[in-house]
Amino acid sequence: MIKIYGMPTCPYCDYIHAQIAGREDEFEYINIGENIRNMSAFTRLRDTNPVFDRLKAMGDVGIPAFVFEDGRVSVDPADAGLIEYGTPNACSVEDHRSGRKGC
Repeated sequence: MIKIYGMPTCPYCDYIHAQIAGREDEFEYINIGENIRNMSAFTRLRDTNPVFDRLKAMGDVGIPAFVFEDGRVSVDPADAGLIEYGTPNACSVEDHRSGRKGC
């Protein structure tokens, strides 16, 4: 199972969250804003994993973040077989929220 750290107020995370709906056997979505335990787990991951170094240098939070069963960490949705918001195959946030087919 792939763990995904994100927040509903993040449009990139919201876009990923919609793609995994109904796929709870493959993905676990962890809302880091839901409680302090979730935020702490993400913060520890972010502070100790070099995958986040470039993002931290830019002032980015680093979500959505993906943790694979083998312990590998990625910030690229394609690594989890998902589509990143803003890429050519992605719908707009408005399309996604309005329920456009395929979004």
